[in-house]
Amino acid sequence: MSSAEQSGPPRGETVESADLTLHYHDHQVGRGNGRTVVFVHGSGPGASGYSNFKLNAPVLAEAGYRVIVPDLPGFGYSSKPTGIDYTTDFFVTHLVGLLDAIGVERCALVGNSLGGGVAIRTALDHPERVDKLVLMAPGGIEELDTYMAMPAMARMIANFTSGALDHGGLRQILQNLVFDPAVVTDALVDERYAIAQTQPPDVLARMRIPNMEGELGSITCPVLAFWGMDDEMLPPGGGRKILKACRPSRLIEVADCGHWVMVEHARMFNAACLDFLDND
Repeated sequence: MSSAEQSGPPRGETVESADLTLHYHDHQVGRGNGRTVVFVHGSGPGASGYSNFKLNAPVLAEAGYRVIVPDLPGFGYSSKPTGIDYTTDFFVTHLVGLLDAIGVERCALVGNSLGGGVAIRTALDHPERVDKLVLMAPGGIEELDTYMAMPAMARMIANFTSGALDHGGLRQILQNLVFDPAVVTDALVDERYAIAQTQPPDVLARMRIPNMEGELGSITCPVLAFWGMDDEMLPPGGGRKILKACRPSRLIEVADCGHWVMVEHARMFNAACLDFLDND
């Protein structure tokens, strides 16, 4: 058993997408309601679908949804190719490839940070596949210089690409993502550190997520957005961009919350998602 499997996230299932192996978790309780929700995780050292959404996916599954939680290429237990750019189109291609492989024709997408940007691009390029969007401080709606000026973003990329990331450095990075540092437990650090050891620098150093702000008005499905008011990764004005451009849409701004609303305020987040998915 590898070190990643000893202290990392639990294993799920895999499928092939083009020349990559994609890992995912599939949550379903009984026959369900026939509807599917796909969670798309954010970036950062050691990120995975399980780490981002372990407080959320089981709740939606218990409510009757089939819940798919993939690891994007470069993350979790999915393939981590080197010598390529990690672009929005690259992520979308393999996300759609995974959905095709497991027979999901239409779903709601729930994405945070990088995953929010991937969810936006998927909804723009494949509107027939996406019936609703839930976005938590999504990437891809500002210019790169704006993101790099955010204090937590610059620290994360510098630490990861330096090749000197240890448990203490990873803990500091993760604490920059939240309002309450107690959220970053020893177990979470261990879980993400195990995966981080398998990630090549290309995953972050060659990530290319263009600004899609001008396309937001072309999204055809309902949108629910969340934004933590203490987020040091992405500027909070992004939520207002979504609210202004997307119809119909709603925005929930959360006090005492950093970049991980689905972790720091899981109960509220889950309840709001279920209301949106069930009724809008």
